[in-house]
Amino acid sequence: MNNVTVSVPATTANIGVGFDCLGAALTMTNEFQFVVVDSDTKLKIIVEGEESHKVGLGDSNLLYRSLVQFYQHIQQTPPHLEITIKLGVPLSRGLGSSATAIVGGLLGANNLAGNPLSQAEIMQMAIAIEGHPDNVVPALLGNCLLSVEDCGDWQITPIPWHQDIIPIVAIPNFELSTREAREVLPTEYSRADAIFNISRMGLLIRALETNNPAWLKTALADKLHQPYRQKLINGYQQVEQAALAAGAYGMVISGAGPTLLALANPERVEQVVKSMLEAWNSLGIESQVRSLAINPSGAKVI
Repeated sequence: MNNVTVSVPATTANIGVGFDCLGAALTMTNEFQFVVVDSDTKLKIIVEGEESHKVGLGDSNLLYRSLVQFYQHIQQTPPHLEITIKLGVPLSRGLGSSATAIVGGLLGANNLAGNPLSQAEIMQMAIAIEGHPDNVVPALLGNCLLSVEDCGDWQITPIPWHQDIIPIVAIPNFELSTREAREVLPTEYSRADAIFNISRMGLLIRALETNNPAWLKTALADKLHQPYRQKLINGYQQVEQAALAAGAYGMVISGAGPTLLALANPERVEQVVKSMLEAWNSLGIESQVRSLAINPSGAKVI
């Protein structure tokens, strides 16, 4: 194959208590076009979108590095390529932009090479590159998924997400690196905190399936990462208070942040969006707040 286009959805990881193991694909995408060229130039990258100036155009580009790693795995040399990246997922905001690049690079390479690897093998490679499954697995497969490692193997199970639970993302105009968000976390936790999260993880899974408001409000609390990361996100408490006052079930940090994810029923969505936007605006912070849906199909080869 001489050209292929891959569309990969944004993801929201953790969803509160599901730290590093739970994630959901959203209806927001990046698109990557790979064209094999007969040229002496090994690589040309074109980037379209608001944050195009932030994307590397050389060998260090994560999309291309993932593609190269695929070809190394199958012991072949990558072809010379012209790659066009159409950005729809904000960068370094906790919406899985790096996962879209990893999955896009691996899927693009697999198709250009004649599909030598299965979807499961691509998933294993994506997890190895990213270091954890919570973004790359739903980016590849779609829906809300729980990923559990078992002696190097992965058990992936879908978590039913009720259609009347609407995800709302509040995306500020500042970035937060995953490295910084991980550095603030403690290395040990109390037994009480572990029990707190275990109980709420079970409740969250049932709440997402049944759309039980009381269960959702309880289950979206967390003690493993959010209490430590809140201080890195300017305006967190004000935006949370605004979302809850507007009728949201609760609010969590999307991935490592700084994007904040609220869940609400359809009747409250408009007011929650408006209130979260106004809360950040009142602090002089520009943001975009959008109601989305769960992407059921994951990455697509177009």
